[in-house]
Amino acid sequence: MLLSEQFYQTEKTGYLNEQFRLFHLKDQTRKEFSYHYHDFHKVVIFISGKAAYHIEGKAYQLKPWDILLVNRHAIHRPEIDPSVPYERFILWIQNDIPWQELLKCFQKANDRSYNLVRLNSALQEKMKDILFELENSAKSDEYGKEILTQSLFLQFMVYLNRIFLEKQYIFDKKSYTFDSQIASILQYINHNLKEDLSVETLSARYYVSKYHLMRKFKQETGYTLHNYIVNKRLLMARTLISNGMPVTKAAQESGFTEYSTFSRAYRKQFKTTPSEELPHYSNPLK
Repeated sequence: MLLSEQFYQTEKTGYLNEQFRLFHLKDQTRKEFSYHYHDFHKVVIFISGKAAYHIEGKAYQLKPWDILLVNRHAIHRPEIDPSVPYERFILWIQNDIPWQELLKCFQKANDRSYNLVRLNSALQEKMKDILFELENSAKSDEYGKEILTQSLFLQFMVYLNRIFLEKQYIFDKKSYTFDSQIASILQYINHNLKEDLSVETLSARYYVSKYHLMRKFKQETGYTLHNYIVNKRLLMARTLISNGMPVTKAAQESGFTEYSTFSRAYRKQFKTTPSEELPHYSNPLK
């Protein structure tokens, strides 16, 4: 039985109440997907169809059994050709799983600004076998189902980390397109959220007019420059708060110079105040 994954026209989509969840999906619909993000990590395994995947300013043209690493809070959207069925596995992974070392591949993808894992035939067959075993185990009612399912998940993630961290994948420059200037700006923003990121500062740093920068940024990311920066700062602050950092310090560390501005933006984005959320956000999925 194929499970359905739903996307809504909001920035944040999908909620996870388990350590991980696997979907095997096949559909053929004419639908536009907006840019969005999740509070969990996502692995997309493309099986068939015609699709591109936009992640933080890069558009990846997918081939069968390509794997995409989508870090939590990464802005992304799929672009699907509705003329043929679109089939894929989707693996959702909670950020606070006990095996934190298995999340290194997502952090490395973020550091490299590169999310695609394209495999040679031998590795492809290995990963396919584990995936289908994982799917069958998750659907079964046999003895030891939970233990076996967890074991297969761990096996898949160990191999995926080895492949990505050790660069055992096939790197193909033709597999993705991007605007090099916007890609550089995105990387700078995400690594310097505490710094001055005004449009004046960024336009001077990258020798481009403010208006051209704002227009080009919106075109490539789906977000205005201001909204993107505020959104990323809020997500960073929320993570710091969930890790026990005092709210005021979390705001400062995330680049907010005025607490009142931070508090208003936080309430607007997350529908709660930072102090109200603190007692339960450390374990939001229970």
